[in-house]
Amino acid sequence: MLKWFVRLLIAVLTVAVLGLAGGLYALWEYGRELPEYRQLATYEPPTVTRIHAGDGRLLAEYATEKRVFVPIEAVPRRIIDAFLAAEDSQFYSHPGVNVLSIVRATAQNIMNYFGGKRLVGASTITQQVAKNFLLTNEVSIERKIKEAILAFRIERAFTKDRILELYLNEIYLGFGSYGVAAASLNYFNKALADLTVAEAAYLAALPKAPNNYHPITRYKDAVRRRDWVIGRMLNEGFIDEDEADLARSSTLLVHTREETEIADAPYFAEEVRRELIARYGEDRLYGGGLSVRATLDPGLQAIADAVLRQGLVTYDRRHGWRGPIGRIEVGAGWVERLEAIERPGGLVPWRLAVIFNVAPEEAEIGLSDGDTGTIPLAEVKWARPWLEGQRIGASIKRVGDVLEVGDVVAVELVAETDEGEAYPEETYGLRQIPEVQGALVALDPHTGRVLAMSGGFSPETSEFNRVTQAMRQPGSAFKPFVYVSALESGFTPATVLLDAPFVLDQGPGLGKWKPANYTNKFYGPSTMRLGIEKSRNLMTVRLAQKVGMERIVEYAVRFGVMDDLPLQLSMALGAGETTLLRLTSGYAMLVNGGKRIRPTLIDRVQDRHGETIFRHDVRGCVSCRAVGWEEQTVPLVPDTREQLADPISAYQIVSMLEGVVQRGTGVRVRAVGKPLAGKTGTTNESNDTWFIGFSPDLAAGVYVGFDQPRSLGPRETGSSVAAPVFRDFMIGALESEAAIPFRIPPGVRLVRVNAETGQPARAGDARVILEAFRPGTVPGEDLIRDPMTGVAFDGMDTTAPGAAPTVGTGGLY
Repeated sequence: MLKWFVRLLIAVLTVAVLGLAGGLYALWEYGRELPEYRQLATYEPPTVTRIHAGDGRLLAEYATEKRVFVPIEAVPRRIIDAFLAAEDSQFYSHPGVNVLSIVRATAQNIMNYFGGKRLVGASTITQQVAKNFLLTNEVSIERKIKEAILAFRIERAFTKDRILELYLNEIYLGFGSYGVAAASLNYFNKALADLTVAEAAYLAALPKAPNNYHPITRYKDAVRRRDWVIGRMLNEGFIDEDEADLARSSTLLVHTREETEIADAPYFAEEVRRELIARYGEDRLYGGGLSVRATLDPGLQAIADAVLRQGLVTYDRRHGWRGPIGRIEVGAGWVERLEAIERPGGLVPWRLAVIFNVAPEEAEIGLSDGDTGTIPLAEVKWARPWLEGQRIGASIKRVGDVLEVGDVVAVELVAETDEGEAYPEETYGLRQIPEVQGALVALDPHTGRVLAMSGGFSPETSEFNRVTQAMRQPGSAFKPFVYVSALESGFTPATVLLDAPFVLDQGPGLGKWKPANYTNKFYGPSTMRLGIEKSRNLMTVRLAQKVGMERIVEYAVRFGVMDDLPLQLSMALGAGETTLLRLTSGYAMLVNGGKRIRPTLIDRVQDRHGETIFRHDVRGCVSCRAVGWEEQTVPLVPDTREQLADPISAYQIVSMLEGVVQRGTGVRVRAVGKPLAGKTGTTNESNDTWFIGFSPDLAAGVYVGFDQPRSLGPRETGSSVAAPVFRDFMIGALESEAAIPFRIPPGVRLVRVNAETGQPARAGDARVILEAFRPGTVPGEDLIRDPMTGVAFDGMDTTAPGAAPTVGTGGLY
C-alpha cells in the first residue's frame, strides 16, 4: 500500500508540475504578444464634436461614434448598481477574473450543450474591457486565455473606478448609442440622473445583445430581461422589495429624443469643418469631443439665405423661361410617374407638379401627393422664352405660350397677386431653379466675426462656397482701395481729376489700352468724390497713374484684398481676382477706422475636458477677473489692432462711399433709410456683379455671377443685380436697430461745399454737401495751418510728410 501510495503521490506531483509548467508556458506563449494594456491609462473614447452658433443653438455634429463621455464621478449610483448586478456583482472584489463564476458557467454550459440551449458566459467587466479595447470578438479558447491574462494585468495597473468608467462609456447599447449617457438620451430622452430604477435596469440588460431586447420589435423579451436585472439588483441589496415591485410594474416606454434646435447654415458649417480639420486633423474632429463656439448669428443667417435666394430668382425671372423639368403621361398612374421624376437640387421649398390641362387664363395641375390646383396667367407672365445671351423673347399673352399638358414644373403655393389681391385657395406660381449663382457674407467690422455666410442658391445644387472659394474680378468694387491710397498720399475728396479719353501704349505687339466709362461718355474735370460716386473709370485710371500702382498694390495687400497684384493700371479697375470674404473684410477695415481685423468663423474651441485650446480674441483683460461684485467695473480691454490707414483717411473714404448710396450707383440701397455706405462692382461684359457695403457696425458683401463665367446680360450691373440683395439684407438686419451715423474721428473738418466743384459753398448753390477734410486742406483757404505746429503758410508744404498736393488752390490731375 505504501508503495502504491508513493507512486500515486509521485504521479500527482508530476502532473501538477507538468500542469504548472504548461500553465506557465501558456501564460508566456499567449502573453508575450498581447497588446500594450497601459495605453488604457490615457485612453479617451471617441466622442462627438459639436459646433454651436453664437446664440448656443447647435450648428453641426461630427463623430464616427455618437458618444457622450461621462466621468465615473458623474455616473449616478443607480446606473452603476444596475450594471454591476447584471454583469459582474463581484467586480469590486475579484482580481480581474471570477473563478467561481467560471466554474459555475462551465457546469451550466455542459448541461446547456446536451440540452440544446444557448451557452452562457462568465466574463467580468474587466475582461469585457480587455476584449472591447484590446482584442477582437473572435469566439475561441485562445481569445479567452488572452482576455484573462489582460484582465489580471489591467487590474494591477488601474483602479476599479477607472476600469468601470471605461466600460460604461465604451459599450454599445443599440439605437446608435455608445455609452450609457447616449443610451439614456436615445431611449428615454433623459439625463442619466433622471433615470428610474426600471429604466436603469433596462439599459443594464442590453450589453450582451441589444437587438435581442429591442423595446419595440421585441418588447416581451425586453421586459423579461429588464425584470431579470431588477431581480438581480434586489438580490444584491441595491434596491428593496418595494422598489423592485414598482420597477417591474412599470411599462417600458421609449421616448423619442427631443429635436435639438438647429441653426441652419450649411455653407458656414462646412467652412468651419474645413478649418477644424486644418487645425486639428480628422481624427480629433470626428472623435476628439471638441466643443466649438462659432460666430454665426442664426437670425442674420436666415435673412441672408432668404434674400440671396430671392435675389437670384428675381434676376433669373428677368431672363426668361428655360423649359419644364421633364414630361410624363397624365393618364392613370400619373402620381407614381410624377413621384419617379428625379427632384432637382434646390427644389425645396417648392414642389413638383404636372400640367393636366391648359386654358388661356390658367393651367390645371396635379401634385405628387394627389392634390390639384391651378396656375393663373399672372403667375406665368414672367416666363418669356429664354434666348442666347441672357435675352428674352416675346411677352406672354396666354398660359399656353409657356406650358403644355404633361409638363413637369416647379410650383409654389401663392396667396395673393403682386398688387395684394387675394388668390383663390390652391393657387400656385410657376417657379424655376436659377442657373445663376451668388453669395452673401456679413461680418462685424470691429472684430472680424463672420455673422452670416450664404455660399450659393442651395448646397443641393452645389456645395461650392462662393464666399471663400470663388476667385473673381471685383471690378469697380476695388476702387475704394485706389482712393484710400490717394487720400493717404495727400489728395482730398475735393481734388479735381480729369474725366477724358485715356490711351496707354502697352508696348510692341500689345497695342493700346483704351479704358472707358460704363456710359462711354466723358465728363471733364470732376471731384474725386464724384468719380467714386458715379464710378468713373477714366478718373480712377488717372488717379492710379498719379499715385502710382506700387502704392495701390501696397494698400491692396495691407487691407488683405489681394496678393501679388501686377503693377498694371488695369488692376486699378478691379482686373485682379479676390474672394467675396476678403473684399468684404477690406471694406470692414475702412469703416472701423482703418484697423486690421482677421475674419473668423470660430470664437472659441474647447477640448473634451473643457480646456480652451483656441480663442479668436487673444487680448488680455486684467480687469475682467474681479472676484466680488463690489470690485466689478466696466472692463478696459486694450485695442491691439494694427492701424492700416489714418483714421481721417478712412473716414473720408467712408463718407465718399456713403455718397455712392445717397447719389451714386448704389442709390437703390438708400431705400433702407439708415446710414449706409458701399460700392457697386461690374466686370467686363457684366460677367461678375458686386455690392460691398456697411453700416457703422455691420459689413456685408454680395456677389452674383455664373460659375462658368459668362455675361449676365445687357444692362445688368452691380447696381441692378447685387445691390438689391444687399438692400434687402440690410432692411432685415437693421430693422430693430437705431439709425446710427458713421463715427467721425478727431481732427476731421466738415465743410459745406458745392457737390459739383468741391469748392466751399456759396449762397445760391443748388447742391451743397458736407465734405470731410484734414485740417489745412480745405480748398480755397488762403492760409493753411500745419496741423502739427499750427504755423500758417501760403499754399501747401509739399516737403512735409503726408502733405496734400496743391489741389486746395485749384490743382488739376
